[in-house]
Amino acid sequence: MTEKKYFQDYMPGNVCFGCGKEHPEGLQIKSYWAGSAAICHWQPEEKYRGWPKLLNGGVMATIIDCHCMGTAMAYAYQQEDRDMDSTPFYRYATSGLKIKYLKPTSTKDLITLSAQIIEHNQRKITMTCSLKSRDIITAQAEVIAIKVYDSSTNNETNQFE
Repeated sequence: MTEKKYFQDYMPGNVCFGCGKEHPEGLQIKSYWAGSAAICHWQPEEKYRGWPKLLNGGVMATIIDCHCMGTAMAYAYQQEDRDMDSTPFYRYATSGLKIKYLKPTSTKDLITLSAQIIEHNQRKITMTCSLKSRDIITAQAEVIAIKVYDSSTNNETNQFE
């Protein structure tokens, strides 16, 4: 069995609340490829509730958003047939996030996110993402990611410098 390569491990300096390895109080999700889908398993805690024993919708949006931005980055590297730790480095930000909350989501059960790329070009990647709890889809999203950083360029489009 090969070791999973988590997308977030290839984002040095990432202090994002949802996916940042360097945010000690954050959610610290971990995403990886499983065939053509990007998968993330995350165990919520009761402190992330909206109502007793039910996951807050904003937390659901955060993990969907972060999972998809990591997926966009990993997909861009995959399209160039190179490792995620090779240069140039890319980073993506959310341009659009449309979520349908379908059922309440428990804070007790493991969450599984699954993202699929549906359209892409050099700067924009569109994907779908499902959020499952107990193998039931409780939320679905369409997410648009825009490349905001490319280490090979030194111009104003690089938002993180």
